Amino acid sequence: MLILAATPIGNLGDASPRLRETLAAADIIAAEDTRTTGQLLKLLDIKHSAKLVPLHDHNERQKADELAAAAVTQLVVLVSDAGMPTVSDPGFRVVAAAIARDVEISSIPGPSAPVTALAVSGIPTDRWSFEGFVPRKSGDKRKLFASLANETRTMLFFESPHRVHETLQAMQQYFGAERQAALCRELTKLHEEVIRGTLQKLTAATAAGVRGEIVLVVAGADPQIDTPETALQRVLERVASGERVKDATRAVAATSGIPARELYAMVTAMKDSARRGALNEK
Repeated sequence: MLILAATPIGNLGDASPRLRETLAAADIIAAEDTRTTGQLLKLLDIKHSAKLVPLHDHNERQKADELAAAAVTQLVVLVSDAGMPTVSDPGFRVVAAAIARDVEISSIPGPSAPVTALAVSGIPTDRWSFEGFVPRKSGDKRKLFASLANETRTMLFFESPHRVHETLQAMQQYFGAERQAALCRELTKLHEEVIRGTLQKLTAATAAGVRGEIVLVVAGADPQIDTPETALQRVLERVASGERVKDATRAVAATSGIPARELYAMVTAMKDSARRGALNEK
């Protein structure tokens, strides 16, 4: 059997009795960092005989089938350093390999940084998207934010404290300085802090630097009422920022109500017209 087990994201008091019992009974514990998990087992005073196996981004592809095979006859517990495995952490390939072998899969729900941040942010929780870690490279970061500029759902991001100020500056450029957001850091820990306000306020608040693990929660865009012309303009802006035409038309169609095929046809017609104009000038 394979069990995905959520571990505390800060406060050890969040370790459930079921988590403790399962870790104690495990034959194998697949851990993102065996040193971190070993320390957790000591702090929780869990007596175990499990073999600790490292499972991280660099070896998951090789380890997935091995762990799935072990789970056919043994209890394999998969944990990340904090929170729920597979959520911006290793584990997805192990789950897929276990499914292929018809292994029973279960989970021990528990702490999750994105859901915790969403709950305390004060930003709408009815529809939301988790975008994971913000890209490190400036160009990739700006492409991502350009593609999300008209996203109407609340958006959640992981970010490093060393890059969060730059990221908030870029968010202002693409989402607008007045977009509501929340910076949630050190959730469930001693120095937990939630800064709520506009992106402009959060940018100013991080100018001198911040510490700790951070989740950014950003309100979605107000739904737009588009004419075909304004929707086409938004498509062209996204294409200019590096998106493929098909991706841009689908994204704009999702918020404008104008079918993607109609927008694609408009872009194609514009390109054809530009080509004809260039030929006539020659």
